Parts: sequence; structure tokens; C-alpha cells
Amino acid sequence: MNNFIEALDMSIKTKNWYSVLFISLTLPDICGKIDSPNLGSKARTIEWYNKYLLPKYTSSVGAFKEKHVFLSGSDFYALRCSCLHEGSDDISEQKARETLQKFRFIQPMTNNFFIHCNQINNSLQLQVDKFGEDVLSAVKIWMNDISSDKNKISKIESMLYIQMIDPSKGFSL
Repeated sequence: MNNFIEALDMSIKTKNWYSVLFISLTLPDICGKIDSPNLGSKARTIEWYNKYLLPKYTSSVGAFKEKHVFLSGSDFYALRCSCLHEGSDDISEQKARETLQKFRFIQPMTNNFFIHCNQINNSLQLQVDKFGEDVLSAVKIWMNDISSDKNKISKIESMLYIQMIDPSKGFSL
């Protein structure tokens, strides 16, 4: 998992925005699989998102401080499916969607100008670096939460690892 965390962190630092977006949309599903291996992708991703990311995308707005969910677990999953499988930010045709229809991802502006969670009708604007940082933070919290669960740690230790091969030292499968 640390390789994925480092990859996301490095992608943010090097401004590799598509990498940030794709890793950010993938990690909650991976973490959800480790947490709830018997659930399907949709259920486990939404469950994990609701526990670790929903609070960051829920705010009190207006004069009466009404609770508003900018990005629900269902809309996150719909975005994940639309982006990873279709290369699209339009979720209007996704069965999983709840409220939103479209996303607009923006690069960070200069001079620390910040635009994130800007909703107009059924379209949500997200600043891609902030979105990645939110997912990164959530995964780190989750890692801490499961740190004493030997079964989950074992699953993490057996995850994909990209090896560096030095031909001068030989290699084997």
C-alpha cells in the first residue's frame, strides 16, 4: 500500500494530474476490498468512501447551516466507473449515481488561489490536487485504523509490487 501512497504523493508533487485522479479513484476500491472482501466493488467502495471521505465532502451551508453533501459515496463510485472505464467526467448515465451528473476537475491555480467543492446545479468542480490530498489523507487514516489487524496487513503485504531489475545482478521469476 505504501507504494500506492507514495505514487499518489509523488503524482501530486510532480503535478501529474491524470495520475492523481486515477490513483485517487482507485484507492478507495482497493482499501474497500481489504476491509470488506465479500462485498462487491460498488458496495465496498461506497462503504469505505462514506467512512473515510464523506466527512470531507459534507459541509454546513447557508444561513441555517444546513448539511450539504457535495460528493456522496454513490456519486464517487459513479465517477470512478465513468472515469476509469470510459475516460469521462459525465456520470449522467451511470446507474450508481445519486445526485450529480457532471464533474469538472481543475488544476491548482497560482498564488494559493483555491477552488474546490464548487457546485452549480448537478455539476461539481473539484481541484485535482486537493482531491488527491483528501484521498491520500483518508488512506493514511485507514492504514492507522487497520494497523493491528494482522489479516488486513497480510493482504496489504501481498499486493502488487513493481520490481526494479538490475541485469548485472540477474533476476528470477
